[in-house]
Amino acid sequence: MGDERGAKGVGGGKVDVESVRQLLALMNEHGLVELEIEQEDLVVRLRKAGAVTPTVAVAPVLAGASATPAPAAPAAEGKLPTINSPMVGTFYPAPSPDAEPYVKVGDHVTEETVVCMIEAMKVFNEIRAEMSGTIEKVLAKNAQVVEFGLPMFVVRPD
Repeated sequence: MGDERGAKGVGGGKVDVESVRQLLALMNEHGLVELEIEQEDLVVRLRKAGAVTPTVAVAPVLAGASATPAPAAPAAEGKLPTINSPMVGTFYPAPSPDAEPYVKVGDHVTEETVVCMIEAMKVFNEIRAEMSGTIEKVLAKNAQVVEFGLPMFVVRPD
């Protein structure tokens, strides 16, 4: 991806990051919780999960394929499920630089446990585990840029 302003999708469709930012600003300004735009072979879907945590999904249009993967899907047989990033942004394991991380290896989490924050366009979004279990591994590093669907934590289910 040589162009920092966009990413090419299947069929040559291009996503302009500045356009996505403008769409998010319009959503916030008008109190919208979901917006979907289709252009030829590209779909941009912006959806807020609850009132605080926006979810951003950008995916090419594929016949019969889901554009939004599950936030915490089991990996291949014999592997543990992961908590995946619901958006593109910067991963932070703690609420502030001098605070303890939300979760560490060995901590038990429930569906509502906040596991990290992801900053997207100067908005800090609390990310919840959405599953019960024990944190086996933290895959993302502090201040790392995470992509939509990127595994951040490995969880051993209850």
